[in-house]
Amino acid sequence: MKAGAFLYPWDVVGDPDAAGRITDLGVRQVTLASAYHSTRALTPRHPAHRVVTAEHAAVLYPPDPDRWAGRTLAPYRQSWTPGDDPYGEAAEALAAAGLEVHSWVVLAHSSRLGAEHPDTSVVNAYGDRYPWAPCIARPEVRAYLVDLAAEAAARPGTRGTELESCGWYGFAHLHAHDKVAGVCLGDAAQYLMSLCFCAVCREGYGDVGADPEALSAAVRRALEPAWSGGGSPESGRDGIAELLGPTYADATLRWRGRVARAFQEAAVAAVRAAAPPGFQVLLHADPVSYRTGANVGVEPDHILALADGVVLPCTGSDAQREAVLGPFARRGGVRAANFGVVTGMGGSPRTLERDAAHAAALGADQLRLYHAGLASGPDLEAVAAALSRLG
Repeated sequence: MKAGAFLYPWDVVGDPDAAGRITDLGVRQVTLASAYHSTRALTPRHPAHRVVTAEHAAVLYPPDPDRWAGRTLAPYRQSWTPGDDPYGEAAEALAAAGLEVHSWVVLAHSSRLGAEHPDTSVVNAYGDRYPWAPCIARPEVRAYLVDLAAEAAARPGTRGTELESCGWYGFAHLHAHDKVAGVCLGDAAQYLMSLCFCAVCREGYGDVGADPEALSAAVRRALEPAWSGGGSPESGRDGIAELLGPTYADATLRWRGRVARAFQEAAVAAVRAAAPPGFQVLLHADPVSYRTGANVGVEPDHILALADGVVLPCTGSDAQREAVLGPFARRGGVRAANFGVVTGMGGSPRTLERDAAHAAALGADQLRLYHAGLASGPDLEAVAAALSRLG
């Protein structure tokens, strides 16, 4: 089973041994960040630094000035890795070591965009803005993200791409010093907290038969027991309908599903138009279509007719893996099982062989390993041992 590992350019730039270490793991592919959100990353093996602070969402290559000239929304450039094109430098070193390089493109996730252009952000039913979550229903946001997808994906020397956050982002966010766990919000309540009520989405709800003022009031009423009682455990579509009522639940799901599908279609089409023949396009995805975040909710038949496949979150229990992989079983396209291999971040590299075999039995045909640059030496040793036995 083909295996690939995630990397940042700063894991490679300035470290002449990095590409060889990745090759020695037994992977054939590297998914290398070309457009990424803000992060603070440990670099435990780099000869020149131990921590990289990416202060804001940015592209890790020189953006095309002609493409972005005169546009209000444009990608931000990075300043924390030396050189004009750290993605290109890292990609060249990895390819020279015999590795396939695929780009890793984060789309609807940028706190700096929301801070500098607040009208682009998701607005919840209480009027709070989520600056990390661009609203993909807004035409100017969609146009920006589609062009970003095309430019960041089809970098020179790149064989394919993996699009992350290619859909709705919402309430859940691994934000610095998060203080949001005091009330337990279940799957359905998270959905309600992720609904957008910007001007465009309000109009969209009206188009599908839901008065936006009445809908926002219904969302607030539905969530009130969570704030006063300490939690809201409902889950699934039935849970959404229980909280919001079937009419409003259906209206929001139809509007948001329509927007997400249109955005995914436009982004994939733009990448294909910019890329050479045979360029592979995968989406980081979740088969529950209303989910938000890095692994966006998709409709399996729709996304597999559009892209070449999906990357699915498979760290966790057997039941969690079955829930994610099951809806894609016996369908075409790449089904890459993504496993965390950083023990300190909840990964389990020492059970990788067994977990990967289970994923393969459920229909996965590739592996992704998160994250070769962040993992400790013992974690990488466990990965190499597992891959050598998996063949």
